[in-house]
Amino acid sequence: MGTAWTYDHDVQDDHTMIRTKAGLMDVSGLKKVHLVGPHASGVLDYVTTRNVEKILPGRSTYATMLNEDGHFIEDCILYRMGPNNWMVVHGTGAGHETLAQACVGRNVQMLFDDDLHDLSLQGPTAVDFLAEHVPGIRNLRYFSHIGTTLFGVPVTISRTGYTGERGYEIFCRGVDAPLIWDTILEKGKPFGIGPASFTALDLLRVESYLLFYPYDMSDLWAFPNGETGDTLWELGLDFTVSPGKTGFRGADAHYRAKGKERFRIYGIELASDAPADIGDTLHADGKQVGLVTIGMVSKLTGRSLAIVRLDVDKAVPGTPLELHGKQGIVAATAQPLPFDDPDKKKRTAIG
Repeated sequence: MGTAWTYDHDVQDDHTMIRTKAGLMDVSGLKKVHLVGPHASGVLDYVTTRNVEKILPGRSTYATMLNEDGHFIEDCILYRMGPNNWMVVHGTGAGHETLAQACVGRNVQMLFDDDLHDLSLQGPTAVDFLAEHVPGIRNLRYFSHIGTTLFGVPVTISRTGYTGERGYEIFCRGVDAPLIWDTILEKGKPFGIGPASFTALDLLRVESYLLFYPYDMSDLWAFPNGETGDTLWELGLDFTVSPGKTGFRGADAHYRAKGKERFRIYGIELASDAPADIGDTLHADGKQVGLVTIGMVSKLTGRSLAIVRLDVDKAVPGTPLELHGKQGIVAATAQPLPFDDPDKKKRTAIG
């Protein structure tokens, strides 16, 4: 479906609005799949890196999927809707095909739900607005969800998002999406809520260390020998593997890859007032040591930041680098991710 890549204002205004007030985005392009049946949990336990039996109804978790080589192929959020009822929200990777293959021969039904829309209300005033319409929303914990009504129509509200801010995703029927969208924007004006473009997510995700498949992966930036496929250790996503879990797809290869990283996803800060361009190269000691996957400049903070693929020995805080690109040669410094709210205090706040 279509989405608003830009509005008739500066994308920097969207970034500032979400960081200081709240913005409403249509992210219905995310794929929603329901798994229902006695074997639903077993399918997800094999396909994803999480121990799904520890996820209770009303809770969700961020998970990854691997291929047999232990390489990342998709990330997703697993929502447990009931004992044998799950919703999987994923992006543009191989999640759908992987789930479909794993369901073959199992007592489980897989339903792709293209009528379930996802309106994302993100930013510090989002909870203040919703508190006037949804009783108990202040007590909804990070990665929890509730079934409720909003403006008289049925919705599921999830304490999740892709901005690094305290935010909420509102899952609704397609027929109800215009009502919810228009009413939030009208009633949300006193809270500083406005429509935010999809492009603003690129600015927010750089600061908050939120990767986007395939743009940060070797599927787009192949290794010098032409190979593709990144490990969770290289992407910094090894935390998505539940402690001690074995038996998931690609598990053996995943554990064997520890300590054999060919690069690391890392951050840089430029001595510039312009953003790094996608594909700009990074150099040190007279050789290329990395490249930029996404860059941004924040009008709010004045910083020029980027997510990069960097040689392991250079992925150390404070390492001096040179960026070679359209700006010419610019000094840069390696910085750990995330740049914004490293302790995740904003997105996990209660009350």
